[in-house]
Amino acid sequence: MVYGAECWPTKRRHVQQLSVTEMRMLRWFCGHTRRDRVRNEVIRDRVGVAPIEEKLTQHRLRWFGHVQRRPPEAPVRNGVLERVDNVKRGRGRPKLTWDESVKRDLKDWNISKEIILDRSA
Repeated sequence: MVYGAECWPTKRRHVQQLSVTEMRMLRWFCGHTRRDRVRNEVIRDRVGVAPIEEKLTQHRLRWFGHVQRRPPEAPVRNGVLERVDNVKRGRGRPKLTWDESVKRDLKDWNISKEIILDRSA
């Protein structure tokens, strides 16, 4: 796993780049090249590795649960979940925040925030 990736607001482009790099390493590990025309699913089954996108999501949600369980005055909670509204933004689309990527993960996996607060779940 990429160290510290649970704190990144990953875009689709980043996930695609990580997936390509991961498959390149898995192919090298199995001794196959792209010319062998072996499907990615076959290589994943042979090695027994989950897709990197799934692992990124799991780590991000685990970190989100950790941050949510902290007391409200904790520095990690203040730095991650609070936004400053008085800052003048530049033109164009707003940057993807970590909070928005977590909300997307919760929606994709159909998980409520209450489940995140329960560590055993």
